[in-house]
Amino acid sequence: MSQITIQNLHFTYDGDHTPVFEGLNLQLDTNWKLGLVGRNGRGKTTLLRLLAGELEGRGTISLKQPCLRWPGAVADPDRRTLDVLLEEVPSGEEWRLSWELSKLGLREELLDRPFATLSGGEQTRALLAALFLDEGAYPMIDEPTNHLDGPGRALVADYLRRLDRGFLLVSHDRAFLDGCVDHILALNPTGPELVRGTFSSWFRDKEDRDRGEAARNEKLKGEIRRLEQAAADRKQKADAVERAKIGISQKGIVKHGLRPYLGEKSRKGQQQRKNIERRADRAILEKSALLKDVERADSLKLTSLAYHSDRLLEGRELAISYPGMNGKPVSFTLWQGDRLCLDGGNGSGKTSLLRLILGEEVPHTGELFRASGLVISYVPQKADFLRGDPISWAEGQGVDRTQFLTVLRKLDFSRELFQRDMSEYSAGQQKKVLIAASLCRGAHLYIWDEPLNYIDLFSRMQIEELLLQYRPTLLFVEHDRVFREKIATQVVEM
Repeated sequence: MSQITIQNLHFTYDGDHTPVFEGLNLQLDTNWKLGLVGRNGRGKTTLLRLLAGELEGRGTISLKQPCLRWPGAVADPDRRTLDVLLEEVPSGEEWRLSWELSKLGLREELLDRPFATLSGGEQTRALLAALFLDEGAYPMIDEPTNHLDGPGRALVADYLRRLDRGFLLVSHDRAFLDGCVDHILALNPTGPELVRGTFSSWFRDKEDRDRGEAARNEKLKGEIRRLEQAAADRKQKADAVERAKIGISQKGIVKHGLRPYLGEKSRKGQQQRKNIERRADRAILEKSALLKDVERADSLKLTSLAYHSDRLLEGRELAISYPGMNGKPVSFTLWQGDRLCLDGGNGSGKTSLLRLILGEEVPHTGELFRASGLVISYVPQKADFLRGDPISWAEGQGVDRTQFLTVLRKLDFSRELFQRDMSEYSAGQQKKVLIAASLCRGAHLYIWDEPLNYIDLFSRMQIEELLLQYRPTLLFVEHDRVFREKIATQVVEM
């Protein structure tokens, strides 16, 4: 049994004043199939980079084998896939590559194609096959599902579950985690939490704890209000006695013979007031410490626009007709209030169809009706083009500054992030910027292309609640099975 031991680890990025880790202590078994979860910006990828030796912090990291972080950079994607993968495969292990590829649903002839011609899902599965051929290193997998369609996610989850070795996996896909891990490491606000079980079992326990803490919090707030009122009442009485002691009262001058009595009464009253105030202060301190590990997810708001007719979109025998693409024609009608999901494998034309609906020139057959004057709010797949500070970017997009910052704060953005260049954000934080901007735009139709890529679990749940509460007209592509099942009112198979 091999262990990874982390002792008193401190790490802060250069130029940043907020530590990512302060005094982190962990002991991990490398035989575990360990899922790593937490809010965007909580330090998941940073932890992987520290274990891989790409970053250096203060403290001690003890491990008996090197940690290999996936995905690595592909230097020249125009080379043959075989040559790209052999860089990751130890000498003498090439014969196993085809076998591992077959387990992940990939054919051997794919190895002779340029790596760049593979779909995102094919690239992901091919690189995973090469990763697990290196048995001398501990594999750490950072968000593999972002380029996988639904069947691809199920295939990879099954592959990981059947492995006879451990790994560390970062993912925000609830069903995917449940399908392949046996331990959960959660990076909570007050520190790490390590438990045995699936994501769902951990999350159920966390919700139970949160409800218990919330109930105790409400009880404590009532006690604080009672103590504060008692302290105020006692202060009022003590002050009245103090005024009487020095010869002043509402009725006039107090006789001098009563001064010793009133002095003692005043002293006792002031002491009682101080005791009550101390009790109230202790209760307030207890309350402030109580809910630090409760992930707050404030409700989001959305103001969509009403269109003057119910039919917004209609496709009749639509098919994308790029060379080599033989997609099955689809027909659909999108009515106001619908939430339509385009479902299908990688390369089936989902994003191309969205681009066609957005008004781009995309070769196709069939007919598309789009209501005239339709106001559309669009979230693209990728957010890595974002540069500069978010406030200036939002103003350039015509988005209300106050509303935009409010949404980001509710999505767990710290105020310090508003001053940083967006190119330094994590991938999840960049995607939140695009979603926040979309939510701030009043639109007849919201078109979101894989909006949850890199988005943390708690923010996914916030977005689910938003869509179910405000019911905007939505056309979307998303491979998170739980999200699709909750949100979609109809599904079009591509």
